[in-house]
Amino acid sequence: MSVTAVPLQPVKRSYKVWLWAGLVLAIAIAVALAWTGTQYLTEEQFLNWNKSQSGVQTTASGLQYKVLTPGSGPNAAEGDGAALMIHGVLHDGKEFQPETPMRMQVGQPMIPGFTEGVKLMKKGSKYRFWVPPSLGYGAPGAPPSPLAKRVLIFDVEMSELVPAQMLQQMMMQQQMMQQQQGGGGAPGGPPQGAPEGQ
Repeated sequence: MSVTAVPLQPVKRSYKVWLWAGLVLAIAIAVALAWTGTQYLTEEQFLNWNKSQSGVQTTASGLQYKVLTPGSGPNAAEGDGAALMIHGVLHDGKEFQPETPMRMQVGQPMIPGFTEGVKLMKKGSKYRFWVPPSLGYGAPGAPPSPLAKRVLIFDVEMSELVPAQMLQQMMMQQQMMQQQQGGGGAPGGPPQGAPEGQ
């Protein structure tokens, strides 16, 4: 028995270009469908899907985060002062917190997941946090909120980090200056509360 060999014609270059373009388009469509498909997931399903994404880490409490830009120096600690730029959306893409600058003292009353996430950051860093409802507005003791059962997604950039000890010194100096300005009037002038000319 013999097999008749049929010569194959080489694939034209234009067909290869179209084949590669089709493959790239198919990948782009798959990525777009995967992203838009997440808006139909429940909050729990979304968190389960998200934790398997590249670069996403999960803390023991359930906070998920991704380092977008690493910073330098020590991590933020309780009592430190931080200057942040924050932006918040829900997993369906709806914005609940427009991009806004914010100054905070780490540990002041905030939603627990946000505070936990800030403590992971260093000066100059940018992180994305996925805060589950139990660490967000649905945390025990939180006031009622329409976002109590929603996953909160924050992009947070830390531009400044002031250690707690330095922050306390700055606050003490500011208080002293306010007391001096408000307590004794201008030097050489009448005592505060006394009518002029007496």
